[in-house]
This record gives sequence, C-alpha cells and structure tokens, in this order.
Amino acid sequence: MDSDKKVTILREGFLVKRGHVVHNWKARWFVLTPEKLLYYKYDGSRRDSCQRGKILLKDCVITCPFLEFENRPLVFKLQTKHGVNHFLEACSREQRDEWAAEITVQVNKLQTNEGVKATKQQEPGGSQLHNINLSKVLDSMYDVHSGIKMSNHVEQGSTYSNCFSGSAVVDWLVFMQLALTRVEAVTLASALLEEGFLRTVGLKSVAALRTAGLSEQFMDDSTALYSFSDSLKKRGSVKAETSLSAVELSGTVMKRGFLLKQGHRRKNWKVRLFVLRSEPAFLHYYDPTSVSEQAAPVGGFSLRGCLVSSLDDNGVPSGVKGNIQGNLFKIITQSDTHYFIQAPSHQDKMDWIDAIREQT
Repeated sequence: MDSDKKVTILREGFLVKRGHVVHNWKARWFVLTPEKLLYYKYDGSRRDSCQRGKILLKDCVITCPFLEFENRPLVFKLQTKHGVNHFLEACSREQRDEWAAEITVQVNKLQTNEGVKATKQQEPGGSQLHNINLSKVLDSMYDVHSGIKMSNHVEQGSTYSNCFSGSAVVDWLVFMQLALTRVEAVTLASALLEEGFLRTVGLKSVAALRTAGLSEQFMDDSTALYSFSDSLKKRGSVKAETSLSAVELSGTVMKRGFLLKQGHRRKNWKVRLFVLRSEPAFLHYYDPTSVSEQAAPVGGFSLRGCLVSSLDDNGVPSGVKGNIQGNLFKIITQSDTHYFIQAPSHQDKMDWIDAIREQT
C-alpha cells in the first residue's frame, strides 16, 4: 500500500501485534527500513498517515519461532537493546520466517559486535543430535507447561483430536533449542518416529512414512499430522469426527494472507486472514486478532460457480463505501452475495484473483 518515500523500504505488509499495556492483538501495517521497523494503524480502509510506533533494530534480538502463546504458532519476538519485547504474528509460517530473516539481516548489518548473532535460529554450531536422549525429548514434549500443544486438526473431512502437525513439532524443537535448524529438527523428529515415540495420524503422514527414505520419514508440514504413541494413556485417544464444517475445512490450503474486507451490513473495512482451500474449493476468513489454528472462521463460502473480477482504482465502484486505498477486487458467489476485498498491493491482488479463478 502507500509507501513512505523518505526512507528505503525493504519489506511491508500486515502483521498482528500484541499491545504493551492492554495485551490484545491488533492488525498493523509494518514497514521495514534499514534501521527501523515502523508500524501504522488502518483507519477504515486506508493506512493512516500517522506512524503509530517504531522499533529500532540496532542490537535487537529475534526469536523465531516464539511458541509461548498457546494457539499462536506464527509469532516471532523482537527484543530491543533496552529489553522491550514486541510480539508479532504473521499469516503463515513462510511469512513469519521471511519477516524474521529479513529483519535479522538488517540487525546483523547494524551490529557493532559481530560475535553476537541476532537470532536464535542462526546460532553457529555443529549437530548435537548424537548427544540427544530421545526419552528426555519425549518427556519435554509431554510437559504440561512447556511441552508441545495438543489440538484438533482436520484432514479430508475428518477431525482428529489430541494431535499436532509436523511443522509444529519442528517449530517446538527449534524454539526449545533441542535442534539448531529446521533440518536438524526433522532428523530428530524422524528418530522419535522411528523409535516409536511418535506415530502418524491421517493419510498424509502415513503415506510419507511408507514412501520416503529414512531421513525424510517425518514431514515439516502443517498438514501432516502426528501424535504420541501412548496418547491413549496420557493424552486421550485420537479419534475422527466428520461434520459439514469439517468437510469445508478439509481441503488443501493453497494460499493464506491478510486482506481488507468490507462488511456486509455496516460497510466498514476490517483486516481479515483469508485462507483459500481446494478439494473442496472454499475461501474462509478469520479475525486475525483472535485467530488460532483451531479457531472457527468468521465466514466463508464455496468457490464453485463464483465470479471474481478486478475493480478499477479510479473512483469508488458501486456497492463500495469508504475512502478506498486501492487494489480492489470483487467476488460474487453462486448465491449472488457480493464480497469487496482490498489487497496490500497490485501484485497481491492479481495473485489472489488468479488463485481463486483456478478453484472456480
């Protein structure tokens, strides 16, 4: 969206930020510059001209992933040189890791003491896996307070309870510093799987176990599901339940991202996390201030028979209210419901339109 012409912009986009005084989560527009991370509020459908805050990057420490907020696995933390913590949540693991990596590059450029690294992810050192006690790793994973979180996941119309995704395991192992890199974490998780401490849940992880080589048995994937082997005793049984909403949410996630959506009644604009799925093809949207991986969507609709079109940014199209930023497109469902949506950039708009058209 609008860029500050006075500074070099390295990256910009929506992130959800935890407040310092009131610990609620709010969507903000972030702009990464060589020395600062700036953030702005959205007033209706436009970014306000007043900068709401800035984070000085010199001597910042980045923790990615940061997993201490239950049900918010997409958070990373920035700690300033004065010890102030900023908690930021992205729309996907890819976005989270990209933001953290680009911020880390700038922090390292500003670092006066090159011996200090800016992120726990990139600490030097060789593999420590040969010293790992798998039983102790399992005990840590079980820990009520700091262990991996069990939750419900949907796969092909079935909801599995008391399990976790492969990428959640990798995130946790890196966060707990039981592995230094994601590759190392996958190797450790594969060892847990091979020794029978973990087991596959659902079709995707089972298929990977059958077809992959030893080092690729465990999948760093948010849709590959696993559980503890003795979960029947300690964590409750893994069971499948099918419902209409489960079928809607069972498709493969094709695209995720923050977009602005106009409300149907009040016609106000709000930032929403959109998730596009295929087979079945649905577009769901979530409230990013309260979203978790298990949260129900605020709304959604089948893409079968939908029409999607780009709207001209010159003037305000019929049915649209407010001061429009731009990059607007419209989706008309088969039941003739009209959705007006703004993307962060022209390229994002075209990418979303192409992705939706592929599913209609």
